[in-house]
Amino acid sequence: MKVAIAGATGFVGSRLVARLQQDGTEVVVLSRRPEQARRLFPTSAFSKVSVVGYDPMQSGDWQQSISGCTGVVNLAGTPIADSRWTPQYKQSILESRQVTTAKLVEAIDRASDKPSAFVNASAVGYYGTSETATFDESSTPGNDFLAQVCQTWEAEAQKVKAFGTRVAVLRFGIVLGPGGALGKMLTPFRFFAGGPIGSGRQWVSWVHRDDVVRLIVEALSNPAFSGVYNATAPNPVRMNTLCQVLGEVMERPSWLPVPEFALELLLGEGAMVVLKGQQVLPKQTLAEGFEYRYPTIKPALEEALAEFDDR
Repeated sequence: MKVAIAGATGFVGSRLVARLQQDGTEVVVLSRRPEQARRLFPTSAFSKVSVVGYDPMQSGDWQQSISGCTGVVNLAGTPIADSRWTPQYKQSILESRQVTTAKLVEAIDRASDKPSAFVNASAVGYYGTSETATFDESSTPGNDFLAQVCQTWEAEAQKVKAFGTRVAVLRFGIVLGPGGALGKMLTPFRFFAGGPIGSGRQWVSWVHRDDVVRLIVEALSNPAFSGVYNATAPNPVRMNTLCQVLGEVMERPSWLPVPEFALELLLGEGAMVVLKGQQVLPKQTLAEGFEYRYPTIKPALEEALAEFDDR
């Protein structure tokens, strides 16, 4: 198997490359910073990773690298909660997903030897936010900014079906592992100042990073995976519970809430990513027979924190 990955140097992508290498898969890393990617994935006698520099916003010679791949994975996109949502940043959030996906779809269209599978990331933001509703893959989309981004993103990915390529869209929840959102939460807990964010009642639809990687690999190789799947664990929790369990695992108290206004000052409208949530269940993912290694929050946090200690 030969797989091209956009977003390979990120939190999920780097773990995916490692997993595919273990399986003997040849990997083509599409990177805006090829030298940085080569340092992250050094060439060796045992490495099957090649790095191709690309501009995800432009057509170009890089698109030729898609021909001959059996699968393409798209994890690219400007981080959602790393900066205040100015109009320019919101535009980057949208365009980095819509245009990159469109250019990958264009590359698949032009390929003389087309990939059989296209796995495209999306997010549970598709459903909007709610403290009371439960969502699964059949639920209708929300109408806020992130829901609109996800709809546009997914619509671009679905276009590969016209070329005979199977598409699996994975709507990611909060991914837990040594980095990402969990990494940002650890510092106050280490200084005995951890606690729930905002009201604490918002739902957190989470998933362990290793389960996400396993799901991507399954979606690449299993022809039954076609359509939309929630990449979330089957047991979402409220923010209060997440922080309580995190405190237990770290042997730290969870007593000092982070007030909503503090996040709103830092992120503006983007604070809604943390302050509001949605209870999302992976109904279709489970129906395909996917088995989670970390279906509940405490073992997932224990393993993720163990990885932090090993780094």
